[in-house]
Amino acid sequence: MSPKSSIAPVRWTPPPAPPARQPQALEVQTVAVPGHGPEDALIDADGSVLTGLLDGRILRVAADGTSIEVLADTGGRPLGLEWLPDGKVLICDANRGLLTLDQDNRVETLLGEIDGRPMRFCNNADVLPDGTIYFTDSSTRFGVDEWMADLLEHSSTGSLYRLTPDGELTRLATNRPFPNGVALSGDQKTLFFAETASYGLYKLDLTTADAEPELVTMIPGLPDNIARGSDGLIWVAIGSPRNALLDLLLPKQPVLRKVVWALPESFKPKAADIIEIQAYDDNGKLVHDLRGTHPDFRMPTGVRERDGKVWLSSIGTNHLATFPTPNR
Repeated sequence: MSPKSSIAPVRWTPPPAPPARQPQALEVQTVAVPGHGPEDALIDADGSVLTGLLDGRILRVAADGTSIEVLADTGGRPLGLEWLPDGKVLICDANRGLLTLDQDNRVETLLGEIDGRPMRFCNNADVLPDGTIYFTDSSTRFGVDEWMADLLEHSSTGSLYRLTPDGELTRLATNRPFPNGVALSGDQKTLFFAETASYGLYKLDLTTADAEPELVTMIPGLPDNIARGSDGLIWVAIGSPRNALLDLLLPKQPVLRKVVWALPESFKPKAADIIEIQAYDDNGKLVHDLRGTHPDFRMPTGVRERDGKVWLSSIGTNHLATFPTPNR
């Protein structure tokens, strides 16, 4: 086992916790997968679901969950998955960068380095019809195995990027606190992105050069992957409600967070054993607010809606979960 990284905590005062709310009750069905940590879910035209596991494998799960096929192994840690216009799958591999998976299940590297630096935490993406890719690199300090270190340190080293089909890479926003999921607006003029460490859903105007991110809304927890559904909504996976201990430590003496980071895993802040999902329209209006529990599923990190069905994924389980798209 590699030694634990040291952290250099930065003081940050969290925004006030949102008022108490009454989410709609959520009931899910689960599908077991042969491995741990299916982080994202990507739905194919036939209703089957693609997901990536902790050990690097990419799976295809039948729409009814009755069969599972191993498509490939990235040799890294696949996170966000998206379709490219040519039918390939774009893989955000935390350890290897942007990869592609073709119809013959061959994996190739599209972008592994930025400014000569290997990406440490390539996380999530969305894609325009012309093949332009928007993606996040959540941290230059820590890799996916030490995501909690980034939350404790709060040094804001993440960035949001655009990669055009001709290979031009542009940094759209930098020094962000754990930028995570991204999703284009319906008219493709705005990019929405989640910031896990700031509890925020942000938007960026793609029609204005050097535009600055704007806060859309505060999320009542730690937002992870986001995705636009076939219903036109932006679905947000909330990995965990806000942690009272983390909120307490962030504005205090940095040494306290060093102490917490040095503790055994059992003493560190943890995700709650619940399922929370939200969905917003392009104006930032909350349309769905869902909460539930299931003995086999917790810590949702990915959410995908298509044709009346929602699929959830999680780095904390060996299951996917699904439920029907709620009525508005």
